[in-house]
Amino acid sequence: MTFDAAALRRAIRDVPDFPKPGILFKDITGLLIDPALFAQAIHAMAAPFERERISHVVGIESRGFILGAPVALALRAGFVPMRKPGKLPSAVERAEYGLEYGVDALEVHRDALGAGHRVLIVDDVLATGGTARAACELVKRLGAEVVACAFLIELDALGGGARMGSVRRSAVLRC
Repeated sequence: MTFDAAALRRAIRDVPDFPKPGILFKDITGLLIDPALFAQAIHAMAAPFERERISHVVGIESRGFILGAPVALALRAGFVPMRKPGKLPSAVERAEYGLEYGVDALEVHRDALGAGHRVLIVDDVLATGGTARAACELVKRLGAEVVACAFLIELDALGGGARMGSVRRSAVLRC
């Protein structure tokens, strides 16, 4: 599959002051509505992990669902949704984290992961690293192994990569 980073970048729209003043939101809708670009992005996210024996892909709500489910299929792995509080119907583990514009939390079903599971965490953007670190914490708390985190975009200026510590990470695009 041909990879065209420039085309992927052109398809992502910058939206200033969303969801709050001072935030530059990366809108990936343009990439998602183009089947060839969407396929390129999914392939690029999954390819580094094809030989890693990933058993489960965790997708972080909400754009992590859109990207994580096809990455899971590409890796022949199960898909685990990690959601905002109050959205899952069974017993959950919860972790709070800081965002560049506030505080939030993630939850995952307690029975979704366990010992022996090799997990790839997927989200659209790595910004400050708070969301990804909380996701890693939850996976580890359930007894599973975090193999790596995969992102469509890493925002270098916000320093999230440095805050990920020793967790392996991959990003299709760096901005």
